[in-house]
Amino acid sequence: MNYQFLLETFFVALSGVPIALLVTVVALLVALPLGFLLALTRINKIPVIHHLAKIYVSFVRGTPIIIQIFIMYSSIPLMLKIIFEKYNISYDIYKINPIWYAFIVFAFSTTAILIEVFRSALSTIEKGQLEAAHAIGLTTFQAYRRIIIPQALVVAMPNICTATVNLIKATSLGYAMSLPEITLKAKVAANVGYNYVEAYIDIFIVYLILCSTVEFLFKRYEKHLSKFKAANA
Repeated sequence: MNYQFLLETFFVALSGVPIALLVTVVALLVALPLGFLLALTRINKIPVIHHLAKIYVSFVRGTPIIIQIFIMYSSIPLMLKIIFEKYNISYDIYKINPIWYAFIVFAFSTTAILIEVFRSALSTIEKGQLEAAHAIGLTTFQAYRRIIIPQALVVAMPNICTATVNLIKATSLGYAMSLPEITLKAKVAANVGYNYVEAYIDIFIVYLILCSTVEFLFKRYEKHLSKFKAANA
């Protein structure tokens, strides 16, 4: 065991945290509103969209994310090339920063997970609350913002926390897109002296610290949201 390499590579792996967090934040910013809206389409059984959302969720849940990465990372450049050639756009698509592909892939995957999270959370809210909100003059948007969503978040937050932690861990697969995140940086450093055991230990420690911190922050926020649960009780 090369302890000096272990210590030095820990900071190399740590330098990949900003990329992992950026991908996580952007993916969540896209997935949270989309997941919520598509969950509403499933609950209200909106024609066509309801069935498409169901197929979408089944596809994502039934396939490994690494396969989704390979498919999208290979197919998106081809589709862009066809579009660019059709409209005579002179741009080298192979110069696109891989982080943009990471945003698409992880937002695509996380949205499907959050659809089910929000669907189950919204199903716990009595429909009579929405009717009561309409009776006192609130619009549907106001009712959801002030009454429905705060209560649903209390139920959904543990699952959102799990989805976020899983998303952070999934960014380790970004190496397949040459994304300079935690795993790729540590593995590149290990290539010189074949110190892969030390590199994997560093990756393990960095992700453990990162995910534990995120879980702690979510626990604090869950405690803050618990007042809505108490009020509803």
